[in-house]
Amino acid sequence: MTDESAAPEQRIVVLGVGNLLWADEGFGVRCVEALGEGWDLPPDVGLMDGGTLGLALVPLLLDTTHVLLFDAVAHRGEPGTLIVARDEEIPALMGGNKMSLHQVGMNDILASLELLNHKPAHFTVVGIKPVELADYGGSLTERVQSQIPAALQLGIDELRRWGVEVRERAGRPERDVVISALRQEIYESGRPAPDVACRLGDERFLAIRAAAKARGDEETGGGNA
Repeated sequence: MTDESAAPEQRIVVLGVGNLLWADEGFGVRCVEALGEGWDLPPDVGLMDGGTLGLALVPLLLDTTHVLLFDAVAHRGEPGTLIVARDEEIPALMGGNKMSLHQVGMNDILASLELLNHKPAHFTVVGIKPVELADYGGSLTERVQSQIPAALQLGIDELRRWGVEVRERAGRPERDVVISALRQEIYESGRPAPDVACRLGDERFLAIRAAAKARGDEETGGGNA
């Protein structure tokens, strides 16, 4: 005999999305990185760097009951200001436009989930309006970086509202949320100084692109036909 009074099983995911190569677009990823480094969550709460996966996130969210998303958001406030949107506020906030600045926005992901007959009971966005996006290969601007602690607190408050126990951690986590090479301290330490870096793109990224183009030319016999 089942206990009909038992609370339904919850599956909670904390998700950060964004492109680390586009300055403030990396805000969501840096938030989940900081949350994973500084705070302990229960083992059944997922903490995920969604990067630029877009619609590839849909199957990862199909059985979620609660989703907390950190993202760069084109809201109507001043650049560098935070906003919290919940559930039905998310598509309405931008008048039906994409909440996210990615090619595939969170509205598209939510619509895809609904087409698959799934809608998380609770979906909350902690977003920031970016100051700069066109500094390719650049870091978060100082204004956006300074807002990460406040954004984390907003997210932690939301998790606690959902009944999640969140505790500040004293030591290092057992594993990184963001892969080691892209952790902020490592990524930033390898960045060329602003006075020598091409701000049309990080030289590390441009070198990879140039090498890929060279390989393509070799495979096609050159591009001068």
